Amino acid sequence: MKRLEIKKNITKKEDESLSFRVYDLNKENLKNYLEPHKKDHFCILMVESGAIQLHLEEEIIHLKAGKISMIFPDQISSLSFLSSELSGKIILFEEVLFCSDILKNELLSYNVNLSSHLKCIFLSPSELEHAKSMVSFIENIYSDPSLIRKEQGRFYIKILLLGLIESVHGKHPVFQHESDKTLYIRFKKMLNERYKNERTVQYYASNLAITTKKLNSITKKHCGETVINAIHNRILQEIKRLLMFSDLSHKQISLELGFSSPSALNKFVKSKLDETPTELQKELAQIYIK
Repeated sequence: MKRLEIKKNITKKEDESLSFRVYDLNKENLKNYLEPHKKDHFCILMVESGAIQLHLEEEIIHLKAGKISMIFPDQISSLSFLSSELSGKIILFEEVLFCSDILKNELLSYNVNLSSHLKCIFLSPSELEHAKSMVSFIENIYSDPSLIRKEQGRFYIKILLLGLIESVHGKHPVFQHESDKTLYIRFKKMLNERYKNERTVQYYASNLAITTKKLNSITKKHCGETVINAIHNRILQEIKRLLMFSDLSHKQISLELGFSSPSALNKFVKSKLDETPTELQKELAQIYIK
């Protein structure tokens, strides 16, 4: 599968030393986004007129005028056009600009499921105007960068990001207790790192030094699912990725994801989706292959 790299997206000499890019949202500049791909950078799509369809991981998102979508590094995405007229902006930037230290510390409560919350943002007219003005500043700097202006551009991108995060914060309330927020974030991080080998609720609860009942209460409160469902859904997500975007056989996938055999993989998929891995692969191909 194609992987787009920001360091290879060079349209002018200054791009080599810049950690961000700004382009007009049009068919020419979106031509590399039409087929399923991953990026090594963040991408913000701001639609001002017209409409596009974004296929992000397993979701189909319709972006029309006034909507903004943020695609995180390594998410699988593709685009298609829903109207002949299209305008807006594309902002690309490296991970170093993503306020990560702030969101891990002072703004920890805002850092729960951010990629899900920022996949489709509908701003109020005043919020949209503010976002557009930030993008205008960033684009102006991108068109004529200097050492000082590059630094200004980085700050404007962080202001834009924090504004988008603030706009979705009220729509996705966080936990009342700091301990719950911290525990949920730690659980999700641990799950992403260890889901291939650790699949019991007890394992994650023990490593978080809480009871299984407490961990279930936290996951249900935040995302409406039990811990075991969260574990299984993470495994299913990776099975779908590998079936669709790798050349691995079912046997290799079963080994990659810690199953004892291809039949164990088959049994797991059948129990969750009522279809075999082969049937699932055909279904995914119909969605992704145009």
